[in-house]
Amino acid sequence: MFPPEIEREREAMYQARAAGIEGRARVCARRAAGQALRLRYGAGGAPGNAYDWAVWASHAAELPEAVRAAAQRLAARVLPGGRPAFDEDPLADAELILRHCLGAAGPLTRE
Repeated sequence: MFPPEIEREREAMYQARAAGIEGRARVCARRAAGQALRLRYGAGGAPGNAYDWAVWASHAAELPEAVRAAAQRLAARVLPGGRPAFDEDPLADAELILRHCLGAAGPLTRE
């Protein structure tokens, strides 16, 4: 189980998808991923919102390419008409980032 604030966002993203509210699902996915990135890489409680952390991760050379690409897609603005800029599933992108940052059972600590 992930930290409660991340679990809430994960649940909200799946509920939004089930309700057909893809924009909300994407926002919740970005928030869950951003919180995980901040938890893993934000030494000393570094500031920034989920979008800021997704942008940071999309350029962070120390992260695996798959994580950078997922972060880039989550940070991308939607196209006119509300269409996503990428075809990949934002919920899958968030889950990839969560697994990278937190593993399967919870937060990893940086030594």
